[in-house]
Amino acid sequence: MVEARGLVRRYRHVTALQDVDFRLAAGDAVALVGPNGAGKTTLMELLAGVDRQSAGSVKWGAPDAPVRVGWVPHSPALYSRLTVRQNLLFFARLERVKDPRREIERLLDRADLSEVADRPVAALSTGTRQRVNLAIALVGRPSALLLDEPSATLSPDQRLRLWQWLSDLRTEDGLALLFATQSVQEAERHADRMMVLVRGKSVFEGTVAQLLQAYPQGSSSGDAAEQAFMQLIEAAPSAA
Repeated sequence: MVEARGLVRRYRHVTALQDVDFRLAAGDAVALVGPNGAGKTTLMELLAGVDRQSAGSVKWGAPDAPVRVGWVPHSPALYSRLTVRQNLLFFARLERVKDPRREIERLLDRADLSEVADRPVAALSTGTRQRVNLAIALVGRPSALLLDEPSATLSPDQRLRLWQWLSDLRTEDGLALLFATQSVQEAERHADRMMVLVRGKSVFEGTVAQLLQAYPQGSSSGDAAEQAFMQLIEAAPSAA
């Protein structure tokens, strides 16, 4: 579905991403894990096409089989003075959806937003704004969805609803997911595999079980994966 090779992103004298390769196949769920400043957002912006790499390549699908991609940034890109319905209609028209009003009604129902459809976004809770943010990314029915720390600002119950919705989208629509997170436990629960970035470099790609094999822990507690992750970060080479 997507193949990125040798991605580099430089900002003047700072290298935010260094020679990263990445692949996402149809139906995959991949977690992009790393501490703050690791390069997660930079990589996702390059894959989403909202920024351009300094070197390397990104290839989505094939010329005869283009892939539609949905992008969910960490900060919701919404018009706060417009209602939920008006926001969805605006983006549906930008995407040139054939029947935009029918599409937004489908999304309002799917995202459980019908009751707040005519409220201004500014009046919504953080969790509800995030659902609107996700609904906008689903306009046009993408086959891949990129999410930058989608649950970071959510309460536990909101987080549960978000991941249930994403799980349903994978099951029912075959949607491929790439999401950024700082939590190894979240990666273990919701991804098939993870890629770990440290200081702009990819230092691990695989499952949590493989991470624990590489960095075994004396304890089998739920914190073992997080402890292995911290060991991986400490062992990662310094920036060049």
